[in-house]
This record gives sequence, C-alpha cells and structure tokens, in this order.
Amino acid sequence: MRFVMPQKVKFKHCDPAGIVFYPRYFEMINDCVEAFFDDALECPFEDLHKNGGVPTAEISVQFTAPSRHGDHLELALTCTRLGRSSLGIQTEATCEGQRRFLATSTLVLTDAQGKSTPWPDVLRQRIDARIVKAAA
Repeated sequence: MRFVMPQKVKFKHCDPAGIVFYPRYFEMINDCVEAFFDDALECPFEDLHKNGGVPTAEISVQFTAPSRHGDHLELALTCTRLGRSSLGIQTEATCEGQRRFLATSTLVLTDAQGKSTPWPDVLRQRIDARIVKAAA
C-alpha cells in the first residue's frame, strides 16, 4: 500500500533558475517519511525520537526530470522490506504523471545510544501490513 503526500514546490525549494535544488528533495523525502509515521502508522515521529530515533542509514536517488516553482508533486512512499530494526522504503515523486525522482532508502530504529533496536510489536504489525510483497 502506498502512502501519498502532496507537496507544492515553493520558492524556498528552488535555486536561482527556478528549479528544485536537489538537496531540497531530501527534505521532502524526510517530510513524507515523517507524515507516513504520523498518519499511516499512527506513531508520531516525535514519540519515536523521545528515546531514540529513526535515521536514514542508506539512500539512493534517481533524478529523472526537473521540478519548478509552483509544481504540485505527489510523493508516494512504499514499504519494500521490514527487518528486525530496519525498514526499506521507496519514494517516488511525480507531477501530472511524470516521474521527477525515485528514491530507495533504509531507515533504522535506534535506541537512545544510537544502537539499532527491534521495532515494537504493534508498530511492526502496522508496517508489515503495508509491505509490498514481490510477485512470485
């Protein structure tokens, strides 16, 4: 199941040429992850960060087309893999059906000391219900 978050490209996202400065996409990806935990998993990020965190351990992005000030993007997050303490996700941004980027990332749940820790059972069940299984 995909989680979809709308994102209007604002002036703050753009370089002087009026296109999204690529590091701003990473902020958008993180905003989508945070909204996913808040809205889809019913587990606000601020709750997870009281005694640990959910850092991005790995990320890879393919940029396929520029986005411009005023564009209305749709960021679609898909869970692809659930590990003991990790979560694989894919985030695709489109505008009017045209792909702008495709990102793959790995998030890791950590404790207060920064060490990986298992997902709590209730959160694991919610994430597992959203995993897109590969076709056999």
